[in-house]
Amino acid sequence: MATDGMTDPADLSALAARERLISGALSASELTRACLRRIAAREPEVQAWSCVDEKLALARAESLDRYRQTGNPVGPLHGLPVGIKDIIDTEELPTENGNRLDAGRRPTTDALLVARLRAAGAVIPGKTVTTECAYLAPAKTRNPHHPQHTPGGSSSGSAAAVASGMVPFAIGTQTGGSVIRPASYCGVVGFKPTFGLIPRSGVLRTSRRLDTVGTFARTIEDAALLTDVLAGHHSSDPDSLLLAAPRLLETSLTDPPVTPLLAFVKTPAWSAINADCAEGFGELLETLGDQCDEVELPAVFAEGAIAHRRVMLAEIAHNLRHYYDRGAAQLAAETRAAIEEGRSIAAVEYLNALDWRDTLYAGIEEIFGRYDAIITPAAPGEAPAGLHSTGSAAFNVLWSLTGVPAVTLPLLTGANGLPVGVQLIGLRNDDGRLLRTARWLATRLSTGL
Repeated sequence: MATDGMTDPADLSALAARERLISGALSASELTRACLRRIAAREPEVQAWSCVDEKLALARAESLDRYRQTGNPVGPLHGLPVGIKDIIDTEELPTENGNRLDAGRRPTTDALLVARLRAAGAVIPGKTVTTECAYLAPAKTRNPHHPQHTPGGSSSGSAAAVASGMVPFAIGTQTGGSVIRPASYCGVVGFKPTFGLIPRSGVLRTSRRLDTVGTFARTIEDAALLTDVLAGHHSSDPDSLLLAAPRLLETSLTDPPVTPLLAFVKTPAWSAINADCAEGFGELLETLGDQCDEVELPAVFAEGAIAHRRVMLAEIAHNLRHYYDRGAAQLAAETRAAIEEGRSIAAVEYLNALDWRDTLYAGIEEIFGRYDAIITPAAPGEAPAGLHSTGSAAFNVLWSLTGVPAVTLPLLTGANGLPVGVQLIGLRNDDGRLLRTARWLATRLSTGL
């Protein structure tokens, strides 16, 4: 449905919709209804949602419209619908963690980030699908571009909802590759900020040292807008960073002071690359020319994937043990195997693995003495056919282990016509510069300059 001659409001970017909402050209109720219509049209095929509450969403939107009429200042997300991964507590909606053992679970309070969303004026239509306990067992969501291909995981519903135009942006989490990989497969922007930038209070804990809240959007600017609202220290998360507000949107909208120089890094995962993805990156590097150099990581970086797995599984075994003890038979085989393997990891192996985080980060820091960002694949290629797997996180685990910010842009296309993401990496706590460089790259490639 058009409003004042414009296209369907569900097709607007978050920033474009916000401008109309603030000016009064579009109401929160109109935008919410447009998104609910899109959900109704696409959900039978895509299955991105674990629950949708239309009455609750419309009541919230109508309340926001009444508030705007008072003339008081509106929040930065006023009237904008946001999808929330179903491992994030919501008082008004079920939070079942993709787990049969949590069926019907109703939290008594909102997660901190949900409270921040509500305070900013967001509308929450429902909860997006997660794999079981945000691990590897595939859930019901399908890839919006081809229903017989995986959407990735574990934030499958959030990525698919944005890619389908059901909401302008959504929230997910990443422990291995659960933001960057599904964003790549579904053809949207996925942003995993610096570890600790967004507090995780009220979010299912799988790995304290790795779990990171991230965002999905259609544009870099929209991802920055949403992340700005979520970021900021809170004492309830022991790993929450004591930093000033990052002002990511403001920074991302500026031009780099000098033309960025990128470091193309294959990483030890390059042996897993698909031929069409490797070819696409070859063409990309040729286009960038002198603005990108190939940089080889020392052989010691091969330890990253091993260390990541040990940290992740040891902490999964600890944090999800109550599910295993309550009803291991009701867990997916992938979840049970993770807990069992994690229980077999010796304490000294776990502690040694933790040491690799800062050791490898020191090597990454050296690259940034010359380069503005690292460029590398977001996934081995386009979304694999079949629904028995969520794909490979091989190109993500190093960056999750070291806690650096990462963003993927839907810039390439695979042999089957499905999207392939280009991943950019930045320094810890330099998220704004990363997003600014990513926006420069997207503009550079779209204009051919």
